Amino acid sequence: MEHTPAGCRAREILDRVGDKWSLQVISLLGERAKRFNELRREIDGISQRMLSVTLRGLERDGIVSRTVYPVMPPRVEYALTSMGATLMDAASTLVRWAETHLDEIDASRALYDARSAEAEAEALKTP
Repeated sequence: MEHTPAGCRAREILDRVGDKWSLQVISLLGERAKRFNELRREIDGISQRMLSVTLRGLERDGIVSRTVYPVMPPRVEYALTSMGATLMDAASTLVRWAETHLDEIDASRALYDARSAEAEAEALKTP
């Protein structure tokens, strides 16, 4: 990526859409509009605060829209904007890739951690 003002701004957007939670939110909203608690139930491990921060950031960037319905109690839905929908292929592909390779990644991490622990133990033995 170029070190120009445009390149820096693009990096900022890539940081947003590529963060831990945004890809999952984008992928889920690609299915249909959803309410906050529905998203929270479907994203394992996300806190209420982090989902709020993620949705606000995506809304600010024009990727997600927030619609408040004038009913009692108030109902709020989140959906992808037309621009946000253009991210669906990339987001869904990355989320599917991660889900498909979880076992392999876990095995690689365990192997790496074991080798690192061995190396550290050896280093402590050497005077």
